[in-house]
Amino acid sequence: MALVKYNPLRELRSMQDQMDRLLNLSWGNNEYSGEDIKEGIWQPAVDIYETQDSIVIKAELPDVEQKDIDVRIEDSLLTIKGERKHESEVKKENYHRIERYFGSFQRSFKLPATVDQEKVAAACDKGVLTVTLPKKEEVKPKQINVEVK
Repeated sequence: MALVKYNPLRELRSMQDQMDRLLNLSWGNNEYSGEDIKEGIWQPAVDIYETQDSIVIKAELPDVEQKDIDVRIEDSLLTIKGERKHESEVKKENYHRIERYFGSFQRSFKLPATVDQEKVAAACDKGVLTVTLPKKEEVKPKQINVEVK
């Protein structure tokens, strides 16, 4: 008779697989029917960087129509809101896999006092929203020469 080394992780993994199957059956999801459309709140990825003249925020918004994007500033808080709608022409049961999120989104960013809120600009190109936040013209320090007498 061969000795088999006991591995508790194997039993835990087996128990996890059984629980996953049980939950999938109870919610009507099985491995062969595909995955549900992911609807609800999602947050697009953003890049934020600073140049000498401005702060730039770039947000990935593929398949979001420009009319569905809302960019506003209230009380030094920049908010980007919108919605990515699911294509209704393809039926849910015809999909094999859906990994992208659909539905509304919202991202908010606290603006520093150095941003000139009156000159903020936003543009969307190739599914990337670019919000440019120009910096205020700050009073430059004045050098005072000291005369030696």
